[in-house]
Amino acid sequence: MATIRTRSRVREMLLRLSAYLAILIALILTLFPVYWIAANSFKFDIDIFAVPPEWLPRNPTLKHYNEAFIQRPFLRYALNSLLVAAGTTIISVGFGTMAGYALARFSYPWQWRKQISFWILSTRMMPPIVSIIPLYLFFNYFDMLNTKSALIVAYTAFNLPFATWMMKSYFQDLPVELEEAAIVDGDTRWGAFLHVALPLARPGLAATAIFCLIISWNEFLLSLIITLTEQSQTLPIGIAGRVTQYKTYWGEISAAGFMACVPIVIFAFIVQKHLVRGLSLGAVKG
Repeated sequence: MATIRTRSRVREMLLRLSAYLAILIALILTLFPVYWIAANSFKFDIDIFAVPPEWLPRNPTLKHYNEAFIQRPFLRYALNSLLVAAGTTIISVGFGTMAGYALARFSYPWQWRKQISFWILSTRMMPPIVSIIPLYLFFNYFDMLNTKSALIVAYTAFNLPFATWMMKSYFQDLPVELEEAAIVDGDTRWGAFLHVALPLARPGLAATAIFCLIISWNEFLLSLIITLTEQSQTLPIGIAGRVTQYKTYWGEISAAGFMACVPIVIFAFIVQKHLVRGLSLGAVKG
C-alpha cells in the first residue's frame, strides 16, 4: 500500500513538473521576441548584429527612440493608430453588443436567426484583400481617401461581425429570467438590456473590446491602400516604411515596435479582471 502511494505521489509530482516546464517554455517563446525587440532598441546599430549576440545592451542608448519619435513622425503614426483603433473598438463593440443581444433574445420566423447569424459570420470568411478595390473606389467616390474616418469605417466593417458573434454567445449564457423579472417589475425591454443584461455582460465586453482593439491596432493592408500621407497613416505603415531600398533601420523598427506594444498591454491590465472570465465564458458556444 505504501509503495502504491509513493508511486502515486511521484507520478503527481512529475505531472506538476511537466506542467510547470510546459508553462515556462510557453512563456519563453512568447516573451523572448518582445524582450529581444526591447533590447535591440537600446543598442547601437553595430551591436544589434554582434556575433555572439549581446543578450543585454552593454552601452544603452536612446538614439533610436530619438530618431523614431523626435526626428521622424512615429508619434504622429502612433496617435493616428490610437484614434482609429479606439474609434473602431467603440463603434464595433457598441453596435455588436446590440446586434448580439437582438440575435440572442428576440424570436424570428422561419429560422431567420440562424440565417442572419450565418450571413453575419460569412462576411469574415472573405479575405480582406478581396475588398480592397471596392473599398478604394467607395472612399474615392466620397472623397474619403487618406482620412482616418475611412480607416474607422473599413475596420468597423471587418470587426463588427466578430463583435456581434462574441456578444451573441455571452448573452445566450445569461439567464433570461433576470430580464423577464425586470420587465415584470415595470422595466422596458431597453431598460432590462441596459440595467440587467449589459452589466452582467461586462466580461464579454472586455474580451470583445481587447480583440477588436488588437485587430485594429495591428491592421496593415487596408491602411497601406487607403492612406497616403503621414497625416493619416498608422503605426504599422510607419514601421514598415523604415525598410528601404538601401537600408533597413532595425534600431528604429525595434524602438517603434516595442512602444507599439505598450498601449495594448496597458488596456489589457485595465480590463484584466473581466478579461479572464470573458475569454472562458460564451466564446466556445455557437
